[in-house]
Amino acid sequence: MTLRPLLPLAVLLGLAGVVHAQEKPVVFSGAQIIPITGQPIARGVLVVQGGKITALGALGSVAIPAGAEIHDATGKIIMPGLVDSHSHIGGGQGADGSNPIQPDVRVLDAIDVRSPSIQKAQAGGITTVNVMPGSGHLISGQTLYLKLRDGRVVDDVLIKNADGSLAGGLKMANGTNSIRSSPNFPGTRGKSAALVRTQFIKAQEYKAKIARAKDDPEKLPPRDLALEMLVEVLDGKRVVQHHTHRHDDILTVLRLQKEFGFKVVLHHVSEGWKVAAEIAAAGVASSIIIVDSPGGKLETKDLSFATGAILEKAGALVGLHTDDGVTDSRHFLRSAGLAVRAGMTRDGALRAVTLANAQMLDLADRVGSLEPGKDADFLVLSGDPLSVYTQVEQTWIEGSKVFDLSDPQDRLYALGGAGAGDAVSPPLCCFGNAWDIIANANAVLFGGAQ
Repeated sequence: MTLRPLLPLAVLLGLAGVVHAQEKPVVFSGAQIIPITGQPIARGVLVVQGGKITALGALGSVAIPAGAEIHDATGKIIMPGLVDSHSHIGGGQGADGSNPIQPDVRVLDAIDVRSPSIQKAQAGGITTVNVMPGSGHLISGQTLYLKLRDGRVVDDVLIKNADGSLAGGLKMANGTNSIRSSPNFPGTRGKSAALVRTQFIKAQEYKAKIARAKDDPEKLPPRDLALEMLVEVLDGKRVVQHHTHRHDDILTVLRLQKEFGFKVVLHHVSEGWKVAAEIAAAGVASSIIIVDSPGGKLETKDLSFATGAILEKAGALVGLHTDDGVTDSRHFLRSAGLAVRAGMTRDGALRAVTLANAQMLDLADRVGSLEPGKDADFLVLSGDPLSVYTQVEQTWIEGSKVFDLSDPQDRLYALGGAGAGDAVSPPLCCFGNAWDIIANANAVLFGGAQ
C-alpha cells in the first residue's frame, strides 16, 4: 500500500507501540450497530481488544472495560467491514499468452501492495478482498485473499489458513474472454469445456498416482505444480472462482462442477436471472456485479439489475463485487443500494457485501459480521449504508484504524479523481505513463520542445 507520510517514522520508532495500542480496549458507544447476523441495535456499544470483537450490545447492557479508549459514535452507523469477492486492486496479473490453462501461476507474485488502489479500497470500506488474475484464460491462476491492513510488503496483508497455507481460490473463466484465434487457445465453447475436462482428468490421475506411491519417493510421479493446484481443488481445499456470463456458459460450469465435485463460485452471471432455479438447485453461490463492462461487452447485453433479487428469491447465496476498476472500490456500498432498488431485500443486499462474500471465500468464521470472537473489522458511516449521501468516515481492520476521512491524505484517496494518491503521476492504465505520453505528444507537435 502507499505509505502515509509519517509511517516510516512509525516503523522506526513505534512498531511496539502499535501492538500495545491494539491490546488496549477500544469502545464505540451510541452508534446504530448493524451486525448483519441479527437485528440492528439502535443505540449500541462495540468493544474491541487484541484485534477481536469482545462484546457488543445495547447501550447500558455492555460492560465498559477499565482503561478503555472510548469513542462517542452517537449519530453514526457501524457495520462490518466490506468483503469484496472479486477485485483487481494492486495490479496483479496472472497467466500469459502461452496457453489457456495455467493453474500454477500465483497472483501473489504480481501484487503491488503500495498501489493507491488498495488505499482507495480502504476508503470505500473494503477490509477483505479476493484479488484475482484476469479472465482471458480457461484457468488464469491462483487468487489471493487479503486483509487490507496498512503494510509495506505483500506478507503484511496475507490471510493464512489454519494449516498455515495462504488463503485463496483458483480463477477460471469461460465464454468469449477465453476464446481466442491464437494458437493453443480454444476457438469454441465446446472446445473450451473439453480442455478443462481433460485437465481435471489428468489431475485425478496425478492424485491417484500419489496415493498409490504411499510416500515412496521412487514411485511418486514427477512434481507438477499445475496438477498439484488442481488436486487442491478436487480435494475441496481451494474454491474455483469462475468468470461466466451467458446462461449456457453458466450451465457448463455447473455441469463441470457436478462431474468433478469441486466447490465453485459463479462470478458476474450477467444472465444468471435466466437460470436462477438451476443455480439454486446446484447449491452454488453467485458473486454478481451491478454495472458490468461499461462500453459494451456482447456477453453482458442481457445483464439485469434484478439478478440479485431473482437469485435471492430462488434461494441461492448472492454476493456483490466490484471487479475494480469496473466499479471503483470507493463506491462498493452503492452497488448494494442499486440491488435493493432493483428488488433485492435490504438485509440481503447488506449481507451481499459482507457475510455472503465471506462465506464464498471460506472466511465467514473470521469476517463478514459483528460478533464476539470475530476480527474487529468495521466501518463508521455518516448515515444509512444504502444512501448515496453516506460517507465512510472510518475503516478499522483488526482493531486498527486504516482510513479516516478527516485525515487530508485519506480524504484524497476517498474523494480524488483518477490517480488520487499516486505519488508519481496520474496513471493511464492501458497506455503507459501519462507524463511520457505528454512528452511524446510535445515532440510531435513542437519538434521536441517539452
